[in-house]
Amino acid sequence: MSHFSTIKTKLKETEPLIKALDILGYNPNQDEKFVKGYQGKFTAVDISLDLPENTKVGFKWDNKTNSYELVTDLDLWKYNLPVERFISKVTQMYAYQTIISQTQKDGYQIVEQKNENDGSIELVLTKWEA
Repeated sequence: MSHFSTIKTKLKETEPLIKALDILGYNPNQDEKFVKGYQGKFTAVDISLDLPENTKVGFKWDNKTNSYELVTDLDLWKYNLPVERFISKVTQMYAYQTIISQTQKDGYQIVEQKNENDGSIELVLTKWEA
């Protein structure tokens, strides 16, 4: 019996996901295409991570939703950050990376960035027109 759980996300692009995971210090691996779970069973993923406390996680592309799903064995989740909070942190940094990338393509520059007490990030952008 498989103990792997898949959790739907709204993460649709690989590059900002990889950047978000890097910035958060999770060291994503696109070469190791599996996650190890209960009784040494493996499941295929597109991006794998080794979280603290020997917690194994992966992101797998779902063609039906055109987004990544988080894949892990929740019975083996030992990381001191609950899975919901982990997904929330990754999603926030993914959104940040997506916004930064798109605004730079559109010619904007960051004038100010504030990390608020509630965990939100406030950005002030500018664009010089000729």
